[in-house]
Amino acid sequence: MDKALGRTWILTLLMALALMVNVTYLQGFEYQKLRDDPHNARQYETRSKIQRGPIVADGRRLAWSEKTAGKEYRRRYWNSEVFSPVTGYFSVFSQSALENAENHFLDGSDPRLATSNFLDKLLGRKTPGGTVETTIDVEAQQAAYAALQSSGARRGAAVALDARTGAILVMASTPSYDANDVSTLDGDTATKRFERLNDDPLKPLLNKALNEVFPPGSTFKTVVAAAALTAGDSDATRVRAGRSYRPPGAGQAINNDAGDIGGQCDLRAIPLIDAYAQSCNTTFAYMGAEEPGNTAVGDQAADFGFDDKIDVAEGKMTAAASSFPRTDQPSLSALGSIGQGSTVATPLQMAMVTAGIVNDGKVMRPFLVDRLRAPDGSVVGDTDPETLTRPLTAERAEHLRDMMKAVIGSGTGKSLRGSSVAGGKTGTADVEGRSYNDRWFIGYGPGSDPRYAVAVMTEAEGYGIKSGPIAAEIIDALAG
Repeated sequence: MDKALGRTWILTLLMALALMVNVTYLQGFEYQKLRDDPHNARQYETRSKIQRGPIVADGRRLAWSEKTAGKEYRRRYWNSEVFSPVTGYFSVFSQSALENAENHFLDGSDPRLATSNFLDKLLGRKTPGGTVETTIDVEAQQAAYAALQSSGARRGAAVALDARTGAILVMASTPSYDANDVSTLDGDTATKRFERLNDDPLKPLLNKALNEVFPPGSTFKTVVAAAALTAGDSDATRVRAGRSYRPPGAGQAINNDAGDIGGQCDLRAIPLIDAYAQSCNTTFAYMGAEEPGNTAVGDQAADFGFDDKIDVAEGKMTAAASSFPRTDQPSLSALGSIGQGSTVATPLQMAMVTAGIVNDGKVMRPFLVDRLRAPDGSVVGDTDPETLTRPLTAERAEHLRDMMKAVIGSGTGKSLRGSSVAGGKTGTADVEGRSYNDRWFIGYGPGSDPRYAVAVMTEAEGYGIKSGPIAAEIIDALAG
């Protein structure tokens, strides 16, 4: 009897210890995960009672919390249609962009704020959140948005990077939305406003600079040219051209643009720099289909960041993955190598390609948050520049810069001569069944010591050069 009772007590003690360990683990290590679980409705009950910290750029508040008459806090946004791709929104039941990526820092629950908030917690006071300082250049962001709006495009996006650090200086998207409209504390009102925005076929809630992919047109020839340089060519190497090219096994030939008839692209062979400047489809279709071929182009694209989702903030704000088709069918590879078919890219990705060329072959990891400050103003976190990939040697990057200069000097971008764009590439992608094109321009500047890499996409009739002046305005604003 005593032995049985003793075993029962031991078993009871072990079960109690196991329960204590489990509770400790859940509260100490799984607290944040359980708190953020979408099935946990309690996380929404106190959202409006927390004074979230501000999101700022160039010292200006883009988002902040404002106390209401009912002693709750409502999120407010400055010039929100311009900056909503950066800040996102904070509603009664969801959040997006930096409001989501930096949610715990903004609401004061981030472990990095534990020391600075210790006294407040000890005294039982509610602690305000920290400040998120972004990398965005306010004037350049405003210039980008205004230029996209005035372009007449149905949709548009622009990204500008500091090529030397990876800092995202511009991230604009049109059409946009006003985050103040959905930051109401009334759930029914917020639901109706979200439904209206989601029903809009142009998807204003979608950040087109980061979260949507488009066929990049001839701007992708920059990646193909990089593959040719990596395979041993130089910008002076004579490459195949000609008015028409039929890939092996293809039923239909790929032709140059009608406007190229009688020009350099009609010749049998021309220097690579001229084929790039004049954007000869036949040259780059041949490169993708035969020499250096699909594997070389696919590997070069991957080296620039294609195939991967690119994280820009805390692992919770990522760009959609860009892609080039890995295929053994020359016709598909040829089409993909002129930026059509299955090749798609985000504006961020094409800005990264440009930045790698500007930065002597190194692509820096793009980032949107520069610094994190505790409520007392102390810095508790900052972002150090980090190399993401090295797709080119410095010498090959210089060749590509020269090729991009030739586009402006004598090629498809010559209308930008005299502007702040030192080098660039135009791209026009047909959109099946639509009357508009995806008009691309990638470029860098200013002057002889460039550091800004820009990608612009607009949806409208016409050629990619129509997006060039927008890139120039962005570089002007950054350089000013």
